[in-house]
Amino acid sequence: MVILTKVIQFFLALSILIFVHELGHFLAAKMFKVRVDKFYLFFDWGFSLLKVKRVNGKLRWKFFSKPTPEKYNAIETRDERGKKKYEYEAIDLNTLDEDDWRRSDSTEYGIGWFPLGGYNKIAGMIDESMDKEQMKQPAQEWEFRSKPAWQRFIIMVAGVTMNVLLAFVIYIGMLSSYGEQYLPTSEVNKYGIVADSLAQEFGLRDGDKILSINGKEINDFYRITTEMILEDAKTIEVERDGKVVVIQLPEDATAKLLSSQDVNFISYRMPFVVSDFSSGSVAKAAGMEVGDVIIGINEVPTPYYHDFVREIKQFKNQDIDVRVVRDFDTIALTMHLPEEAIIGVYLAPLSDYFNLETKDYTFWQAIPRGFKKTFTEIGDYWKQLKLIFNPSTKAYESVGGFISIGKIFPDTWVWSMFWRLTAFLSIALAVMNILPIPALDGGHILFLLYEIITRRKPSDKFMEIAEYIGLFIVLALVIFANGNDIIKLFK
Repeated sequence: MVILTKVIQFFLALSILIFVHELGHFLAAKMFKVRVDKFYLFFDWGFSLLKVKRVNGKLRWKFFSKPTPEKYNAIETRDERGKKKYEYEAIDLNTLDEDDWRRSDSTEYGIGWFPLGGYNKIAGMIDESMDKEQMKQPAQEWEFRSKPAWQRFIIMVAGVTMNVLLAFVIYIGMLSSYGEQYLPTSEVNKYGIVADSLAQEFGLRDGDKILSINGKEINDFYRITTEMILEDAKTIEVERDGKVVVIQLPEDATAKLLSSQDVNFISYRMPFVVSDFSSGSVAKAAGMEVGDVIIGINEVPTPYYHDFVREIKQFKNQDIDVRVVRDFDTIALTMHLPEEAIIGVYLAPLSDYFNLETKDYTFWQAIPRGFKKTFTEIGDYWKQLKLIFNPSTKAYESVGGFISIGKIFPDTWVWSMFWRLTAFLSIALAVMNILPIPALDGGHILFLLYEIITRRKPSDKFMEIAEYIGLFIVLALVIFANGNDIIKLFK
């Protein structure tokens, strides 16, 4: 059930992102009166699940059908001024066959069977469909190639723009509905941090209070590790035993952070206050009560929750004394630990220990904040890409494909988390698509900028070769990313 929930969230988010991206290209093309032959969610390689088209004035539906073959047999004619023009061959409008379907100049809308993409087939454009037959025909006024470069530029940039706008709209909705909440670093510093093995290797210790990263104060505790990675941190300033200590990080710190399997590089330290008990709790049976503060096991002090968790693992299937503080009295409770080495106690919620910073927004207040958040996320994603292309960070080893994307969705359906992740993926899609790689929007935009500046249009043959190269690069990246996922499954 957990896997199914993740899969459904993944495909729903992917469908939204693809639809919005392709809708951008579609609307821009229609605005400039460019014909769009196909508008598809998912790929229809071999066959489509559904396709819809207006033929002879009526909507026609086809289920589980093969892609319509594209043939362009234009007839050369002349208008009353003797100017050449091209028309399709005459057809019998009273019949409905593949020719009727193909020759209708309306858009074919469809859903393909391969659910990891989508596309527009814009007439007169060299794209991933590699439709050479159409490009051999004389250019028509309704084709992409016949439009001015600035119009073609807008059509190509519209997909990325729509993905950025989608993230912006989602952030506005989330900020106005849920507001923003974060854990201030100053609050964590009341008890100090818990440092995992990698953090201790870097020189951090349990109880350290984080003051700055590279001399920059980080207000949001959850941003500390992210800032260390994105800014390639060299120093961490902490307060330890009342003194300020500057920790010099190793040169490979970013690489080690990216490859670490432990997500809790640093976490917050807090006392172990009992808030509730699980069914069959041995602690409750031994007389423990809600509100008790656990401070030790046998003679070993465990003043904080993480101390208790680390210590108790060695006592499975044994009798132990758990010491608690209740109404200023210290009490020892004897209990027998089961095989799992747990006592069946729930920790008090985070808000009982720390004052979380909460900011509520009205709809109008959420607009500028959503704008800022969108472009902050874009900046962060660009920094992540820079890390990937820096061999010293070994960030390329952390690149993931569809499995990694699916894993980021939670085990249970939480709408706030779903929309937050959808906004992030929308930004990721926009940034990846704007990369200057042929076959991606960024490649087409690069060639159009060249044309606008030089007033020279690349030849169709050049564009065809560039598209093949781009498709090869994209396919290689997809194989590499998903190959990383597969390798990680066996580690």
